[in-house]
Formats: sequence, structure tokens, C-alpha cells
Amino acid sequence: MKVVIAGAGEVGTHLARMLTNENHDITLLDDSPEKLAKISGEVDLMTIPGSAHSFQDLKSTDLAKSDLFIAVTPFEERNVLACSMASYLGVNRTIARINNSEYLQERYRAKLSNLGINELIYPESLAAKEIVASVKQTATRQLIEFSNGKLIMMGIKVRENAPILNKTFEELSQENQHLLVVAINRDNETIIPNGTDFVKNGDIVFFVTTPAEQNNVYELTGKKLFEVKNIMFLGGSRIAQKAIEKLGENYRIKIIEGDRKKCEKIADKYENVLVINGDGRNLNLLREEGIEKMDAFVATTGNSETNILGCHLAKTYGVRRTVAEVENLAYMNLADNMDIGSIFNKKLIAAGYIYRFTLNAEISKVKCLTASDAEVFEFIAKPGAKITQKSIKDLDFPEEAKIGGVIRGNMGYIAHGYTQIQEGDKVVVFTLPSGIKKLEKFFK
Repeated sequence: MKVVIAGAGEVGTHLARMLTNENHDITLLDDSPEKLAKISGEVDLMTIPGSAHSFQDLKSTDLAKSDLFIAVTPFEERNVLACSMASYLGVNRTIARINNSEYLQERYRAKLSNLGINELIYPESLAAKEIVASVKQTATRQLIEFSNGKLIMMGIKVRENAPILNKTFEELSQENQHLLVVAINRDNETIIPNGTDFVKNGDIVFFVTTPAEQNNVYELTGKKLFEVKNIMFLGGSRIAQKAIEKLGENYRIKIIEGDRKKCEKIADKYENVLVINGDGRNLNLLREEGIEKMDAFVATTGNSETNILGCHLAKTYGVRRTVAEVENLAYMNLADNMDIGSIFNKKLIAAGYIYRFTLNAEISKVKCLTASDAEVFEFIAKPGAKITQKSIKDLDFPEEAKIGGVIRGNMGYIAHGYTQIQEGDKVVVFTLPSGIKKLEKFFK
């Protein structure tokens, strides 16, 4: 696929790396020659210095022969205009990054579609959803719902008190027909397990199950749920603000923010939030504001180190639920090894959302697994697709991938070797990067 990306910022460059690894033909457009020079030295792609809202510069990327145009500059108005211009110049499909939720309202979507903007992505809103899920699901590192919760993926750190320890997955599947282990993160390596593998202390284990079996998974992993009422946010970023909006008014929330003007804006915007102007790295301030009384601590400053250390500190004060925004990819494994709780990365979330539009198959969801290089897809089985022609055990499915479950109509089912996938089924698949291209032939 020939893809043009406008914007060599963090999201654009990460996406370019991701797509280049899949042998897509990538052109990266940006008005900063320095940014382009940096990535061109690391990745095999074409770079063009120029403006995303110049017809001449857009034409120079050979848009008319491109399959996809992605505008991810920091300026939403530039992205929306660039997508409209790219559509006029003949590109097949466009995606615009935005930071204003108004664009997502149904009454405006048709108008934007008429202007040539096919898809919108709001990374801050997607990241805020991750925070809300982490705060509400207190026993998991990551929770993903498929088809409005008909199937659930749960990523759980297993400790020495877990009954599941040292049981093979063959034994586990015989005793528990309604859950399946699809991936394990162990010592910074992701494993797609087979029947003879087993869980070790310290593993992050990814289960697929039905909503009715959630409590069974908690029992097997030795986890106990607890209620979150008091939440402290370190940093009043847009992500933090979107998360507060999504959480609603059933929580007692404090924000510690160093920028006084931002504090005033947040205080005016949210009546039920207590805003403290101060340095969140100040131990005395955190103690004064009752960090030890918090049920959850969420760090969303613009600094990954501050977020990691903030959550680590909160843990030492007994805060049971901590969530850190870690935008520096080099720190992801470090943060996970420090056992600071849930972590999320806005670039990975955004790239995963966009990535599904580059595959030659119908996909309704793509998610990156936290602290892992594995990804989870929700494919839709097309008429006549290879995936529908045999039972799973006879498909010669890639070793790097595993089918976790199937959603048929209003029901979700755990996948077993004898499961026969039918046309129209939604199929939840976990895969390592090396298996992604191999999956296309089963679903296209």
C-alpha cells in the first residue's frame, strides 16, 4: 500500500516506522527538514520537505497514486484542511488527527465526509478512555472490550498467591472452558503460548473470556477488586481533563498542576475538582494533599520520568491503583519492571487505531498490548475467506498468532480447536508483529 503521512511528530514518525516494517511504501511530509533528516537516517522511506496545506507540496508526494493520506500534524485545522485537499487531489482515503471533540459529533461527520475527510482520530480522547478503564478495573493492567463487551481481554500481573501458577494451559482449558490465555509477557518478551506452557510468578498474562467469567479470572489470578473514590491527577493535561469528563461526578478528584493559568482554567471548567497549584514532585505537597488517602493516582504530565517516579512514589504511600502516561517508548519496559501499575502511550494507541486502515482485511478494532510488542485485532470474516473453510485446528494458522474468541450475533464464544468460524463472525486474534501480514490471507 502507498501511504502519505503529513506530520513528522511523535505520532507520525512512530506510524511511519510501524508501516515501513510491514513493507508499505511510505512518504513522509513535514515542514521541518531537521525532523525528516532524523527519521530518514533510521527508516527506509521517502521524505519530502513541505507544507501539509500547500497543493504544490501535496502533489509532490504523488497523492493521486496513493491509497491513504494521514494528517497527524499538531494542528487540527491544518490536518482537516490537508485531508480535504488530498481528497481533491485524488487520494483514495484520508485520516485526520484532531484535538476537538466537536468534530466527532454525528451531525458534523457527514459534512466532514463531504469535504473529503473519511476518518477522524483524537489521540487524547483514546488515551483518556484507557485511563478510565484502568481506574475502574482495579485488578487488571489492561482491559479491552470487543463488540461492546461480548468478549473481554484482561491483562493481569500474576503474583505468587495466584492459584493459576505452574498449571499447564492444557490443564487450565480442561478446568475452565470459558477462558483462554492468548499471550504472556515475561522478562520483556511476549510469548504466544501453547498447551504445554504455564504461568510463572511475575508474568503479565492476557486472558480472553466472557463477562460472566470475569470473577473466575480474578480468582485464578488471586486478585481482589476494590472501589475507587478518591483520585489524584499529577498534571492537568488535555488527557487528564478528558479523563475527568469521562469519569463523571461520582469521584473525589484532585489535580496538582504547576502552571497557574492552567490551574485557573481547569478550576473554572470543573466544579467538582479541587485544583492545587504546585510541583507534583514535592513530597511535602503530596503528603499535605493526602496522597496516602487516595485510591488511585494518575500521572499525565508531559514528562515520562516524572510520571513514572510519581506513580512509584504513590505506591510507596500505599496507593493501590496507579496509572502513568509514558510517551518515551524507551521507558516502557522500565516502567513495567518498576511495577508502577498501568501504563499507556498515546502514540501506540493512535498508531494502532490508524493501522487497521492499512490492512487488506475488514477490521473493527486494533489495540497494542501494554508493555508488549503484541497486538490484538478484531477481524470480520468475509464471505469465502480462508478462515471460514476449516475448523481452527486444521487451518495451519501462523505460530505467531492465536485466535482468542468469536463473536456471532449477540454472543461471544471462546475459541477452541474444533471451532468453525462462519461468514460475518468477528474474530479476536492476538499476534506478534511477524504474524500480521500472514493473517491477511485468512481474512481477505
